[in-house]
Amino acid sequence: MGDDHVKTALENYTTAPFDARFPNTNQTKNCWQNYYDYHRCLKLKGEDYEPCEWFKKVYKSMCPFAWVENWDDQRENGTWPSKI
Repeated sequence: MGDDHVKTALENYTTAPFDARFPNTNQTKNCWQNYYDYHRCLKLKGEDYEPCEWFKKVYKSMCPFAWVENWDDQRENGTWPSKI
């Protein structure tokens, strides 16, 4: 399972596409925006709405895991700095 799993993961690996809204090299805002858009999309359209997954794929590709974990904790605790 190990080698096949790694090979499949590498063959299917993609990174976030260029986003003209964030042309600079610092992608912090882009990371945050895609995280926010994913959760806003889920709230508005529901978990079965497939296009929401695009935002998730992008933020998972761009954002450091520690940031995402922190933001998840903030949303769960009601301390997220904006309304979703």
